[in-house]
Amino acid sequence: MSTPIRPHLEPSELGTKEYWDAAYTTELANHASNPADPGTIWFADSNAESKILSYLRSLTSPSPTPSSTTAATRTSSSPAATAKASTPALLDPATARILDLGSGNGHLLLALAEEGWRGGKVGVDYSAKAVALARRVAEAEGKGEIRFRVWDVVRGERPRTEEAGEEGEGEEVNGEKEEEEEEEEGGGEWIGDGFDLVLDKGTFDAVSLSEDRDGEGRSGCEEYRRRVQELVRKGGFVVVTSCNWTEEELRGWIEDEGLEYWGKVKYPSFTFGGVKGQTICTLCFRRTEDGI
Repeated sequence: MSTPIRPHLEPSELGTKEYWDAAYTTELANHASNPADPGTIWFADSNAESKILSYLRSLTSPSPTPSSTTAATRTSSSPAATAKASTPALLDPATARILDLGSGNGHLLLALAEEGWRGGKVGVDYSAKAVALARRVAEAEGKGEIRFRVWDVVRGERPRTEEAGEEGEGEEVNGEKEEEEEEEEGGGEWIGDGFDLVLDKGTFDAVSLSEDRDGEGRSGCEEYRRRVQELVRKGGFVVVTSCNWTEEELRGWIEDEGLEYWGKVKYPSFTFGGVKGQTICTLCFRRTEDGI
């Protein structure tokens, strides 16, 4: 099926690179004066990071149970729900390659490393200031093997997956000169042959708030799914967290023949005017054999 047309959000400064460059310039200065300050951890008020980690743990279990009391849940509407109990582990923390889109200060990748995810980890952000901050924070935490690159998921050079394996993982950061590099790095060696897990914690939201259009008038929202699908290996997962879209809307933008809905993270809900909702949503999609 093709991605349905959805109403676009009103553009905001939160959808501009200038806004994020300024924000991360401030956070770089704060970290320089206080290395214990990693900067903003997005959706911390919803405990999103912890709940996402819990959900990912469920994908490493050989026999996850739908009745689990953890934050992870698969719903009956998922096309793969009936096969869940009998499948082997879907992700191996020892080998899974992980990409964080719009990685900001890199905190989510640091948390995954602390959780024991030992495969290669790469964070990309279109703000060179964010990449500089992430590198500094990772070095301060003793996690210099995590790689951070400047790259725009929507408008950057198209990904080029290649049989690169893990070559280059853990390469040394080249100090201040590399941190100050403003030029975008193309999608090549760091992509390798794709990723087993692609994470997005608020980046699609920022894309949704941009007024930028390509030469054919398409918004970043309309390009996002295809670009992300090119990054994930077949059988791999894409996990997207949003505070701007409902679950139904987010599925409408991302779910397609190449990315099937797999499950979601459960957050506390509220009821207002007889309508039940929640402040954020995190959905998981799995790359199928179809698409692209």
